[in-house]
Amino acid sequence: MADRIEVGVIGLGKFGLELARNLRELGHGVTGVDSSTERVKVAKPYLTQVFQADGTDQQTLEQLSFQDFNYVVVSTGDSMEASILVVLNLQEIGVKKIWVKAMSAAHKKVLSKLGVDFVVFPEHFAAKQLAYKLATPGMLDYLSMGQDVLIKEKEVCEWKGKTLKDLNLTNNFQVQVIAIRKNGSSELNFVPKANDPLQEHDILVLIGAHENLLKIS
Repeated sequence: MADRIEVGVIGLGKFGLELARNLRELGHGVTGVDSSTERVKVAKPYLTQVFQADGTDQQTLEQLSFQDFNYVVVSTGDSMEASILVVLNLQEIGVKKIWVKAMSAAHKKVLSKLGVDFVVFPEHFAAKQLAYKLATPGMLDYLSMGQDVLIKEKEVCEWKGKTLKDLNLTNNFQVQVIAIRKNGSSELNFVPKANDPLQEHDILVLIGAHENLLKIS
């Protein structure tokens, strides 16, 4: 496992709690803060520490040592003003890395202007991912990396007997094979060898820009 990190999460609604739970499952430390008694109660079994407190209060954040965490995630619900105030307070007490859940394009723009390290707009991301999944057969995932990068599967049919070296997909289509699932196997073989012949019904896992992947039916 990567080095353990300590993360503070301000706002334990659906997004904040799910993020915190996943971080804990990965073995990292998570301290959560929320003003709701009910949300704190729900989160308590999953997090390292949980406090019922006002996340917009700078003194509270400092007393809870948020300045010492590797990352702080702000997920304060429906209030853009509260989110911005939390960010300003975190910057004031010297938090190293601040990640924020945005609620709108305008909110995201303001956060970027404030110099927030990472801004996520979950609804926008999920909608775009679903749109690509509906429109791109075999798509496994959508990656926002400055352009529309997808991961998709392709079954070996007409490429039976050829090798990855023969296909030269990187130069011919600007896509990369990152894994192969051999016919009948449930396991992925990552970084496959370029000289091994492909068998019918092998599954290739490809990564590349959307327009390039569409060229490979």
